[in-house]
Amino acid sequence: MTTIYDFSVKRSNGSVTSLKEYEGQVMLIVNTASKCGFTPQFEELQGLYEEYKEDGLVVLGFPCDQFMNQEFDDQNEIIEFCQVNYGVSFPMFAKVDVKGKEAHPLFTFLTKEKKGVLLSNIKWNFTKFLVGRDGEVVDRYSPQTNPRKIEDDIKRLLQE
Repeated sequence: MTTIYDFSVKRSNGSVTSLKEYEGQVMLIVNTASKCGFTPQFEELQGLYEEYKEDGLVVLGFPCDQFMNQEFDDQNEIIEFCQVNYGVSFPMFAKVDVKGKEAHPLFTFLTKEKKGVLLSNIKWNFTKFLVGRDGEVVDRYSPQTNPRKIEDDIKRLLQE
């Protein structure tokens, strides 16, 4: 059986890491974009990360340019934008596709585990997946869901 820990992802610096590195932590996995109407959510995501990282929360950001070309082409520009404008210190990874034939296997897995309202495909930037300490995909949240509205779910998982 496939678990979240079976996937490897490319870091923003090009190195590859296994999600097994985050085993035992609560993960909030988000497909991000620097030039989207939801981009200010970086502030709330960073706030949640700072507030709960000592308790075992990690936010994982995956830039994506599949929705109206709202992401920079250059990986360094993406990271600089996130750090300078929103103080992002949580792990940001290399740009990925989250839907279609070229979708990263991680996102194919996530969307199979937790389907959207009508379809399983990710429809826009800042779709969020909450993963428990056991690696189980617990929930999926729409781009419109402010990360602070997920806080109670995160706290519950951190206490488990």
